[in-house]
Amino acid sequence: MKDELFLRGARVPMTKEVVRTQALERLQLQNAQRFIDIGAGTGSVSLEAAMRYPQLRVTAIERNPDALALMAENRERFACPNIEIINGYAPIELDAIADAVFIGGSGGQLTELIDWSLAHLHPGGRLVMTFILLENLTCALTHLEQCAIHDFDCLQLQVASLATLGSGHYFKPNNPTFLISCLKEGSHDSNL
Repeated sequence: MKDELFLRGARVPMTKEVVRTQALERLQLQNAQRFIDIGAGTGSVSLEAAMRYPQLRVTAIERNPDALALMAENRERFACPNIEIINGYAPIELDAIADAVFIGGSGGQLTELIDWSLAHLHPGGRLVMTFILLENLTCALTHLEQCAIHDFDCLQLQVASLATLGSGHYFKPNNPTFLISCLKEGSHDSNL
């Protein structure tokens, strides 16, 4: 989905189209039943997942009141009743085990969110995280190793889009984004 399709606010973060596409690919939601989006912002990842996979039950967690309002408007705009929006500070108490978790915002609690995500994933579930700060990338990689997660994928995505400058054109860069994806080890137990 094009970024322009989403309602956006000045202070509400959004996972951009190219990063969102890569994240959704790595979440592998085609056979998933439940997906959790932490730090959902405008809801772009949740919305695109819900529209691609209508059978998917999506839980979007966000704490910013402006983001919550935008996400609710976007959910209505795209007619996605399979998204449950939770107003809260993650990690929160949640009686759900998911097939995939996305961390788009960490609010300074990255290690706690990684632990929470792994605890709320089925064995064989996918965890995908995006960051723009090098410190968050380093923290996540270190913590994953401490959690005995050694099989992970990490990308740096640098995207620039053609823009007009006077009578010419140039490529306007977006911030580099780091994307980590990993698998919770073990086999999927359908009784969880």
